Amino acid sequence: MSEGNNWEKDVLTSIATEGLKEQKRTRRWGIFFKLLTFAYLITLLVMLNPDFQEAASKNEKHTALVDLKGVIAPSAEASADNVVTGLRKAFKDPATAGVVLRINSPGGSPVQSGYIYDEILRLREKYPDIPMYAVISDICASGGYYVASAAEKIYADQASIVGSIGVRMDNFGFVDAMKKIGVERRTLTAGKNKALLDPFGPEDPVVIAHMRGLLKSVHDQFINAVKQGRGDRLKEVDGMFEGLIWTGDQSVEIGLVDELGNSSYVAREVIGEETIVKFTEEPDFLERFSDKIGVHISTLLIEKELTPQLR
Repeated sequence: MSEGNNWEKDVLTSIATEGLKEQKRTRRWGIFFKLLTFAYLITLLVMLNPDFQEAASKNEKHTALVDLKGVIAPSAEASADNVVTGLRKAFKDPATAGVVLRINSPGGSPVQSGYIYDEILRLREKYPDIPMYAVISDICASGGYYVASAAEKIYADQASIVGSIGVRMDNFGFVDAMKKIGVERRTLTAGKNKALLDPFGPEDPVVIAHMRGLLKSVHDQFINAVKQGRGDRLKEVDGMFEGLIWTGDQSVEIGLVDELGNSSYVAREVIGEETIVKFTEEPDFLERFSDKIGVHISTLLIEKELTPQLR
């Protein structure tokens, strides 16, 4: 009887042990397949990442593309630092056959625009065998055109908005409104012009004359830069340097633009290298991914808050 009990006990122990081993094997295989799936997804994300694809094509002869998009300002996407960094990388790349600066900008800081303009001229002189063209998409106005005029040639769509060669400074006055509501201005300064253009004080003719002189100085710099870049291709018409704008078609007629065409056309027909590689300075893949998630969540929250709901 004792031997029978031992035999049954041994069998049960053996079955239990095998069951535990099988569970461990199953768990290990489960972990393995989870890791394999994770690695596959990471690899897929990396290969679908445009940066990875562009890195693979940079070894081939290509047309380098740099985007200047939005308002030109120090902390903006179209800052001089971002645009200049992209241009330097594009010119420096040994496989670059030509550089296209694609512009879609209403303008912005004259200082930032001047930085980019000067750097384009420097790079063109340093790399004389690499042609550099500006291509206008929707709009190239004010500081955007300041930058474009440094290129070897300018291309645009027939409906692009081009020009606005001028300088502006915006200000508001609330003097009469303050009187009506009984608000008293109590600004203290050391230096009589320290609070110049204060919207809560009356205009000072001396200050206004000074500021107009300042704007004229910047305007003259703008005009000289455009004339230097465009040369005898310009056919000066009334309003050309007074802030007017034209379509791409009209701009070809007056010399603000050389020809009609987009980035693909310039790469294929002008530079002769249809493969386009972007050198635009952008946040890395993870930053862009997190930004997109943040924007998506914000959009959902705003829509939920502002859109009427049926409950």
